[in-house]
Amino acid sequence: MLLELIGKCADEMGMPCYLVGGFVRDKLLNRECKDLDFVCVGDGIALAQKVAASLRPQPQVSYFKNFGTANIKTDGFEIEFVGARRESYATHSRKPDVEPGTLDDDQKRRDFTINALAVHLNKDHFGTMIDSFNGLEDLQLKILRTPLEPARTFSDDPLRMMRAIRFSAQLEFSIHPETWKGILESAHRIKIISRERIADELNKILMCRKPSIGFDLLFKSGLLQNFFPQMVDLAGAEYIDGKGHKDNFYHTLQVVDNIAFHTSDLWVRWAAVLHDIAKPVTKRFEQGHGWTFHGHEVVGARMVPKIFQQLKLPQNEKMKLVQKLVELHLRPISLTKENITDAAIRRLLFDAGDDFENLMILCESDITSKNSRKVERYLQNFELVRQRCREVEEKDHIRNWQPPITGELIMQVFALPPSKLVGVIKTAIKDAILDGAIENSYDAAYQYMIALAKEHNLVPVHE
Repeated sequence: MLLELIGKCADEMGMPCYLVGGFVRDKLLNRECKDLDFVCVGDGIALAQKVAASLRPQPQVSYFKNFGTANIKTDGFEIEFVGARRESYATHSRKPDVEPGTLDDDQKRRDFTINALAVHLNKDHFGTMIDSFNGLEDLQLKILRTPLEPARTFSDDPLRMMRAIRFSAQLEFSIHPETWKGILESAHRIKIISRERIADELNKILMCRKPSIGFDLLFKSGLLQNFFPQMVDLAGAEYIDGKGHKDNFYHTLQVVDNIAFHTSDLWVRWAAVLHDIAKPVTKRFEQGHGWTFHGHEVVGARMVPKIFQQLKLPQNEKMKLVQKLVELHLRPISLTKENITDAAIRRLLFDAGDDFENLMILCESDITSKNSRKVERYLQNFELVRQRCREVEEKDHIRNWQPPITGELIMQVFALPPSKLVGVIKTAIKDAILDGAIENSYDAAYQYMIALAKEHNLVPVHE
């Protein structure tokens, strides 16, 4: 119905109009798509305005005169109209010089043959498929190929190299050898692309069913080295005296695939990407023992803000979630040992809070052994940790717990200004409750505060 309406509006304006790109591709692949792109040989903004005037309720038209594009939102669809155009690029920029063109010109500027398919919407040819670059055959063969020579396609817009890899991961298509060669030769050009656009592609790769496909291709292509060197540093294994460590890059990819099976939360998946990110900087060889990565979880958590800033990812609560999961990801493993105290369980529950379940998913995903019996043993141990945590939580209610004595109360009782001493007293009270040294109640905490204050020669102001 919508396609017929748009075709009718185009006919009334005397302009050829086509449905193009991702919607056509995804329909042929039986994939859901809510983005519709229309190319007309004429004024795309004028066509969008006419279509909007014909819809009920009438949607607002957002248009960008400099680019000749217009957008409409209706019935859950995002619709874009653009006039067919010809583009040319300077080598130092991805901003094109644009001039009106034909459908053929417009199809030549598409990134891949499977995205260069077009469907005629005008009445005389309604529904006719236009396939100038054998995109239908490439869909059947599950191949990603550029419509023009790869060097030209990627030089015009280097982000297309990341899009090739993202589509390969999303659709599980292979990249044509000539197109892959073009990526290898042009990888350095990704440097002219903004980090925001790179991050958008990275996030889409990370949300794939099997993100490792995309990250492996980013690594092998040389693209990853240009914007995420810390992840590249994970690659490879070093041997001394016949003792080596696992390749932490491919271990990380396996963890990411594991976690993708259990959660669609983008930021928990980012925690999987970054959980071992500090192993290269904490790696040491100890004679008689082998390779160690002591403190990599703490150092890794400190690295998260810089990496998020570098990749232009949000510096907000999402980043703090990733930091927390990276820092805590070894804690549940340490609790699988025998004779673990309730105090250790309480500390984990307190530190993890609402993110306890995400932490356990990360820990379970971190099991990448090929030994099925070892995997089963680890999973059983983690289930024991879950059970202990449930028992302690039911008894002590520590998750999302706030200590009964605040810093404000300490300052008020002892007439103290904000200071390090206030923090010392507050932390000592919290630790005493978590360790089970005192009861989790206001009265017990208050009396403990008074006793601590005496050690520091403090007297309540009301005495």
